[in-house]
Amino acid sequence: MLPLCWATVLLEGFDLVVLGTVFPVMLDKGVWGMTEASASLVTTIGLIGMMVGALVVGTITDLIGRRKVLMLSVASFSLFVLLCAVAPSMFVFGLLRFLAGLGLGGCLPTAITLVTEHARGGKSSSATTTLMTGYHAGAVLTAVLGLVLLSSLGWRSMFVAGALPALVLVPLIWLYLPESTAFRERKSAVSSTGASARESIALLFRDGMARSTVAFWVASFLGLILVYGLNTWLPEIMRAAGYPLGAALGLLLTLNVGAVLGLLVAGRVADRAGVKRSTLLWFVAAAVLLALLSIKLPAVGLYAVVLLAGFFVFSAQVLVYAFVGRAYPTASRATGLGWSTGVGRIGAITGPMLGGALLTANIAYPWGFYVFGAIAALGALVMTMAARPAGEPAVVAEPIESAPDPTH
Repeated sequence: MLPLCWATVLLEGFDLVVLGTVFPVMLDKGVWGMTEASASLVTTIGLIGMMVGALVVGTITDLIGRRKVLMLSVASFSLFVLLCAVAPSMFVFGLLRFLAGLGLGGCLPTAITLVTEHARGGKSSSATTTLMTGYHAGAVLTAVLGLVLLSSLGWRSMFVAGALPALVLVPLIWLYLPESTAFRERKSAVSSTGASARESIALLFRDGMARSTVAFWVASFLGLILVYGLNTWLPEIMRAAGYPLGAALGLLLTLNVGAVLGLLVAGRVADRAGVKRSTLLWFVAAAVLLALLSIKLPAVGLYAVVLLAGFFVFSAQVLVYAFVGRAYPTASRATGLGWSTGVGRIGAITGPMLGGALLTANIAYPWGFYVFGAIAALGALVMTMAARPAGEPAVVAEPIESAPDPTH
């Protein structure tokens, strides 16, 4: 189950990098008269599609099942990515990016829900963070693929390559991916009364969950401002600080190496120390390290701080997802994850815009790091509001919920 879900998250890593890989070639060749502004618009349209997909598909997942939704999401995303390779115009290309985003937006909340509900006792946080390493693996693999394909086969080949995994992945999901036991039990329990999307969403605000739900949405929004803002603009911010381009790109690589290391560690810490405590710690550490980057440091110290910033910034965002997976009951878990990731996509759009505005105003260094540090600190503050409702069991207790308590 975990490798199959990991592979679907890898697709999001592909989507993170693919436009940045092909746009320079498309701009140089003047494809459809593309400009930097129109390229940015296409990127935003795709992110909006992912936001809508996460909101809608996450809710549907709680109604029809995780396995079906994941299979359909991968198939639809791959189909529209393939069609991007034969798009005849900028308008059609943008429309296809939006439609691909709808499918891709459903992959992440569904995959996280599955690994949460299948995780061994007390290991759901580490299962979630391990899953998210696929995101960075996909980004790296796509960048490497661009080096191999662009010069020989052109930009369209990247979208063909991005669609090919579905030929293997969808049949494997059909054959081997189990449906969540927790979902099957819930489906049996509600089969006589039925369920609706409205009821699934309403569950996010019942039984004391309203404050936590809002906290999850805001924290996800803030976390993705950091993830997308730093991944987009860190090289330019460091160049504004006087570092050469080679060093700036090396720092971006170091940031993402730190991200993978952080994901491998954060979930295990959360499983032992508690997901809320760990999420707060990770956001606070991210705030301190981002502020520290505003200081001119020697080379070794700079790379060390960037590595640690990646370690805490990226996994702080993923710990929010792990927290969401632990906080909601089965009936609303995928809906909660879908809405948290969907609202977070607004941060994915805002982050690059914020970094661009700081660079345009010529205050990206050092003020960019102060702003990003303040956003991380605000994330920590918001997460203090989130709490599992009194008496709500953790995910690890769900398989024995139906057994009577021998002490009563």
